[in-house]
Amino acid sequence: MNKKRNSRPAVQVSRRGVVQSAGALAAATALNTLFPSVLLAGNRPLDDVPRSDYGFATTCDDVVAGMNLKGTTVLITGCNSGLGYESMRSLAAAGAHVIGTARTWEKAEAACASVEGYTTPVVCELTDMSSVWACAETIRETGRPIDALMCNAGIMALPELEQIDVGGTLLEKQFVVNHLGHYLLTRRLLDQVLAADNGKVVMVSSLGYTLAPEGGIQFDNLSGDNGYQAFKNYGQTKLANILFSNELSSRYDGKLTANAIHPGLVATNLGRYMRGDKDGTSERPDKPLRKGQKTAAQGAATQVYVAADPRLDGCSGFYFEDCNPVALKGDYAADAKLAKKLWSESEKLVKRWL
Repeated sequence: MNKKRNSRPAVQVSRRGVVQSAGALAAATALNTLFPSVLLAGNRPLDDVPRSDYGFATTCDDVVAGMNLKGTTVLITGCNSGLGYESMRSLAAAGAHVIGTARTWEKAEAACASVEGYTTPVVCELTDMSSVWACAETIRETGRPIDALMCNAGIMALPELEQIDVGGTLLEKQFVVNHLGHYLLTRRLLDQVLAADNGKVVMVSSLGYTLAPEGGIQFDNLSGDNGYQAFKNYGQTKLANILFSNELSSRYDGKLTANAIHPGLVATNLGRYMRGDKDGTSERPDKPLRKGQKTAAQGAATQVYVAADPRLDGCSGFYFEDCNPVALKGDYAADAKLAKKLWSESEKLVKRWL
């Protein structure tokens, strides 16, 4: 059950505060461009990963140009708009069978029907663990290996604290959508990813992980009741994406690959709360809104590259930006103990659905 607490947000977030936080995220991106790190991604040397000649302006269509993905299956969450839609469109055009999930059947079906190629719509409401379980069961029943599982769907910067009841535990909504739902979906589908010749898990994270609160993951405040800040809570979930990816890579080393990516600043529905557009009607996927932003097709390039480029077969535990590996920043993203704790705590929260 989705519980919106308008009357008592732990920290009141004003429109101005959200815009200022957005500015902080943009500034962090700019700093990353000016002063790139070159040593480690996670705990692995960047030299272990082949470098591409792609860059900021590369689109997902550029990435798949010349590829024949016939016979492969890719699952993408949030296929109905933004990066998920562009990823589905380009991968399906290259011959992949794309299983596209969305919150409702109508959204999933409409998105899948609007692209050329072989697509299958499936419902997956990430705030509802029963829906996530049902989605996974539908896909498991096909018996088909999953060559790439792209955990793409997400929400950002909810201006007020909203909570989801997960098995009797109230959790902050961004944590549930961005991390916990994908954690359960991935765990339920691991056998099919492992059954693929080069099974890959792609976690769509963000440079926003650098905005995570002190300690990285506030395990004693996953509800948000003891303090909620829109972008810190968002940053916590993007950090969780990286930690989950790293732990998958560690646990299944040599059996599958797991990598996280930063798509860049993109003008999609993800920023609807910053624009005061909760319904997402002002999305402009083909036109950046300001200097430094990407189109949706450019933003989707990195996740499509990590999911589909055969040069990355066997490369696991890295963080990518502009279709190349970059080093993780700060004290938390490469913390193996924190990753293990997140796995354990997430497992407890969704145990009844595993």
